[in-house]
Amino acid sequence: MTVKLKQRENYPTLVIHSTDNSFCFGYRKNNNLKFDEFFIKKFDNDLCNNLINDLNKFISKENLQKINKLSVSIGPANFNASRLIVVLARTISQQINCPLDSFSSFEIMAKRIASENNIFINKKSFWIYKKLKRKGFIAGKYEICHNEKTPSDLIIRETVLPKVVKELESKEILFEAIYDDKEDLKELLNLSNKNLLNSNVDSWKTVLPLYPISPIN
Repeated sequence: MTVKLKQRENYPTLVIHSTDNSFCFGYRKNNNLKFDEFFIKKFDNDLCNNLINDLNKFISKENLQKINKLSVSIGPANFNASRLIVVLARTISQQINCPLDSFSSFEIMAKRIASENNIFINKKSFWIYKKLKRKGFIAGKYEICHNEKTPSDLIIRETVLPKVVKELESKEILFEAIYDDKEDLKELLNLSNKNLLNSNVDSWKTVLPLYPISPIN
């Protein structure tokens, strides 16, 4: 069994990500960073029409069949975008019998935010938040789990999944969520590869979009 898992680790990874106004694909071949490929596109009201067409342009059917691991971001992001990319990822995973896992958008950006703000102390925690159009915030909590002083060795754990809160606690360390399509795609690929051996082919059944608010907020 161990030999089989080590063989699988060298196969390609596909990730699908969305933000408030864009959707993205990332592809990693043989876990080699220099061969990473990215597709990033802004959308208006045309996401339904373009998502599958753009995926077909990004990756060939032959390479799609060889995907060994698939990961998707589940939000918080544009409501419809999160829903559509999760449906797409679940469908691909089921059709090609490929493991699927998911990460919140805040978890994906957490390492970048910690690095940019020099937060490297082990067990140090901070919140990432996004202000809602009406009242309140969406906020998730993250913790440093590795006491290394270089960003590349930083490990972040999501301790509170993004949820709606009325107010932010002023005593906590707070950072506003800032999407960075390409950097977040790279991190999603990294997270996907690190979690490779923990996935199974039926994992798509448990992957759902994160809806902390209604689609009209």
